Amino acid sequence: MAKKFIFELQKVLEYRNFEKEQAEGELAKALAVETEINENLKKIAQNYAAVKAQMKGSLNFQDMMAQSQYNNLLEYQKEELLKQLAEAKLVTEQKREVLRECMKKTTALEKLKEKQLADWKAAADYEEAELLDEVKNKLTTSI
Repeated sequence: MAKKFIFELQKVLEYRNFEKEQAEGELAKALAVETEINENLKKIAQNYAAVKAQMKGSLNFQDMMAQSQYNNLLEYQKEELLKQLAEAKLVTEQKREVLRECMKKTTALEKLKEKQLADWKAAADYEEAELLDEVKNKLTTSI
């Protein structure tokens, strides 16, 4: 009976897969931060539009001053969020690059394992064929 296939780098492959899963999780977190910032930017745009619609046709000076101050606040918040978004995009790109590297390492090991498995199967098939030929020859010579 042929011996069982053993991939000598299996532990390394498992570790690389673990690293890849960690990197996927980190990328997902970074993307979630970007999504949250974008949602906050949408809320600011909605608030800006709502105040503009509310003030349409108003001639009250105090209301106009309050709108102006509120718009300034929204503008400040928007600028801060845009800075945060730029930083978040950098982090996301770094996490994406880490994941790419993990995937390269994992893929290389998986291909090596597949090649070794194919070689092992070919050797096992050859060994089995040799054994069958030997048995067949013994049977034909003993008859």
